Amino acid sequence: MAQAPLPEAADASVAIEPLVRISNLRVVYPTGSSEPKEVLRGLDLSVMPGEIIGLVGESGAGKTTLARSILGVPPGPGRITEGEVIFGGRNILDLPEPELRKLRGRDLSVVVPNPRAELNPTIPVGKQIAAMARIHLGVGKEEAKRLALAMLKDVQIPDPVRRMDAYPHELSGGMAQRVVIAMALICDPAFVISDDATSGLDVTVQTQILALLSRLAADHGSAMLFITRDIGITAHFCDRVAVLYSGEILELALREQLFLEPAHPYTLMLLSAFSHSPKLRDAWSVPETGLRQDQEKGCRYSIRCPLAQPVCREVRPPFAQLKPGHFVRCHFPVTPS
Repeated sequence: MAQAPLPEAADASVAIEPLVRISNLRVVYPTGSSEPKEVLRGLDLSVMPGEIIGLVGESGAGKTTLARSILGVPPGPGRITEGEVIFGGRNILDLPEPELRKLRGRDLSVVVPNPRAELNPTIPVGKQIAAMARIHLGVGKEEAKRLALAMLKDVQIPDPVRRMDAYPHELSGGMAQRVVIAMALICDPAFVISDDATSGLDVTVQTQILALLSRLAADHGSAMLFITRDIGITAHFCDRVAVLYSGEILELALREQLFLEPAHPYTLMLLSAFSHSPKLRDAWSVPETGLRQDQEKGCRYSIRCPLAQPVCREVRPPFAQLKPGHFVRCHFPVTPS
């Protein structure tokens, strides 16, 4: 599959290399039958330095599998069968485990959705944050403590000096999530994966965490892959948005393009589900067939798509460019009326 071209630089004479380039990534899971289930189907995606890309899709689309596979550790018993993840000029999937461990946490970092499971309940959170600095930056105990305190201030933890000695169970869900963000960013990673990091938080705290992630990514110069089930969230701070369905990116566009000119029927369905405007609901709604299975042949969404034609169930559509920066995998993309 051809890699989707990258957005053009403002100065065409200056070639900007992607920070991360994912090419033809395939991940399979064993099943009870002889044929394994392919969860990622030759996925291509590039992230530019400093860019925030939103990755949106339903549960089971492959979002977390992608996040973990980028780090070289797909969720078990998944297995990467093909593809590359190029970072720093190297395919990190070919690196030995000791080198991969050096990259994780130092240059590549992840913010998880369940901070309680991420944090050690027996160690104060300040020590846990400081440990990341000691392991990955090689600093001494006092410098690590200073950096940890500075990060607690950066993530706007109230009374950060006292909270350095707090245990995870003494923190609210929102504060625990801020601690996890501090751990992810203390080493100034070049690339951060936020894996549905705001799920389970109330709307007010969710808004605060989103604003915090966006600001800290900018302050640290980090690029970010922001994974979510809520397409509405991506409208607020992502530069581009990729729509994932059953292991394939069905649409990729600049944020404004995706929300003003959605082209794939699945994108229309997602937008309709999250819109609070009756006018936009009417404009974006596409009636569903009610079927939830994935089509193994042709377009995987075709069995659910009310616009599908016979060719959709037989021939896999190419990932084609509609206009600069806007790509869609559909034989019959929706065009603005």
